[in-house]
Amino acid sequence: MSEELKILFAGAMGAGKTTAIRAISEIPPISTEASNSDRAECDKEETTVAMDYGEITLATGEKLRLYGAPGQPRFQFMWPILAAGALGAVVLIDNSRADPLGDLELYLNAFRPLADAGAAVVGIGRMDSFPRPTLEAYMERLAKLDVVMPVIPADVRRRDDVLQILEVLLQQIEAMWAHDETVSGDANPGHRSPEAIS
Repeated sequence: MSEELKILFAGAMGAGKTTAIRAISEIPPISTEASNSDRAECDKEETTVAMDYGEITLATGEKLRLYGAPGQPRFQFMWPILAAGALGAVVLIDNSRADPLGDLELYLNAFRPLADAGAAVVGIGRMDSFPRPTLEAYMERLAKLDVVMPVIPADVRRRDDVLQILEVLLQQIEAMWAHDETVSGDANPGHRSPEAIS
């Protein structure tokens, strides 16, 4: 039985996790949305309460499974469950929120093992209408947290933007695995490098 190829989408409520998965999934996405009882946090009708799920096919024919984590901190008990076995994480940030840099820090710390391994990217939404914080501000905050990872502006409603984020993430994962193989001297460390999205 082959290992599961799994990517996690994380971020605050309303950051676009459900939308991103819907934009690229080749199957009708599974969503666990319920009425939003926290309109002060985010003014949207529904919010994810367990997870979102979709799939996309890699060039090898393997399925890349896409999981969206609930954004509200009261559901953070789900975060490590969903992160278990993930190849990497996409942290989505909504630049229109009151403290998007604080959101970055919260979700980065929640998924720090993936970030430290070089298996995470940040996608920033709504930069066209909310240009601050700038990309440089995000990079400075990451540097203060001693993390190096790509930060990409994206409109998660657009399939091409979400695919670009995934391509960058898969390149990060491939580079991480190549480095691990070089350090260990093991040309077959027991995991497979994900291939480009078909």
